[in-house]
Amino acid sequence: MKVIVDTMGSDKGSDELVKGALNAIEEYDIEVILIGNEEKINKKLEKSNYDIKKVEVIGTSQVITNDDDPVRSIRSKKDASMVVGARLLSEGKADGMISTGNTGALLAAGTFIIGRIPGIDRAAISVLYPTKSGFSLLLDAGANVDARADMLEQFAIMGSIYMENIMEKSSPTVGLINIGVEESKGNKLVKDTYELLHKGELNFIGNIEARDLPKGEVDILVSDGFVGNIVLKLTEGMAISIMEMLKEKFIKNTRTKLAAGFLKTELRELKEFMDYRQYGGAPLLGIKKPLVKAHGSSDSLAVKNGIKQLIDFKNRDIINMIEKELEKK
Repeated sequence: MKVIVDTMGSDKGSDELVKGALNAIEEYDIEVILIGNEEKINKKLEKSNYDIKKVEVIGTSQVITNDDDPVRSIRSKKDASMVVGARLLSEGKADGMISTGNTGALLAAGTFIIGRIPGIDRAAISVLYPTKSGFSLLLDAGANVDARADMLEQFAIMGSIYMENIMEKSSPTVGLINIGVEESKGNKLVKDTYELLHKGELNFIGNIEARDLPKGEVDILVSDGFVGNIVLKLTEGMAISIMEMLKEKFIKNTRTKLAAGFLKTELRELKEFMDYRQYGGAPLLGIKKPLVKAHGSSDSLAVKNGIKQLIDFKNRDIINMIEKELEKK
């Protein structure tokens, strides 16, 4: 398997992305194409031990920044790493791509260069959402701030296939994020989506309120990208704040420091469970080739785990499964 790593757009620079790719080569049976600033990539490679047969470097001259207009930048910056990578993926010269760059631009590259799965109107960002009982899949987590009810139904279908085959959840439950559990609650989009999901063949259990998301009672959390992104960012912020407050409490005095010592293993496990780096990134469901959007501040661990997501995504043939499911409709 050959994986493209877009080394541009990271808050931490290209070194961490190259390191993560090299770590993935050591752990998994893959080859990588590193795309970006050739000088910086080669400088990092010179300091590393790796199998030269498994690494290809492609230099590019342009960069898509977070301030760039997504669609305009994809069309005007033809030699940007993200555009070059998407083109190679579209041409079948690789099996998947991971990028920490501009989310909107990656979505645009996937849509206009690689293309969507037939029957899918919009791709969705799917994120593993930590809960008390494990994980739920949240989608859309920010790709589509405006959406139609049929698009949310498509998100639910893709999410169900992903959870069943990647997370091995049999007949995963689907919940629609809303301001109340009653069928009559919500705006027009939510009400129309409820009707579609209720009539469909998915394991739809109804509406779910935001306060119940962390309980893990629903496997797939469906919303438009506006609501989904707010849920995701609020949860990330709360997790960071809670961990910081716990740390402050445990170093307050000798007694609390002693208590922290007894709970050291449990606290470390909790921190790792809430750490986005353990999950690597968010697959863009609905694109014809495997694409993973990694966090802008991803380090080598996050990149390596993001590549693992790509490998699982490809090996489980998720895209083909989505295509077959949509043919039934």
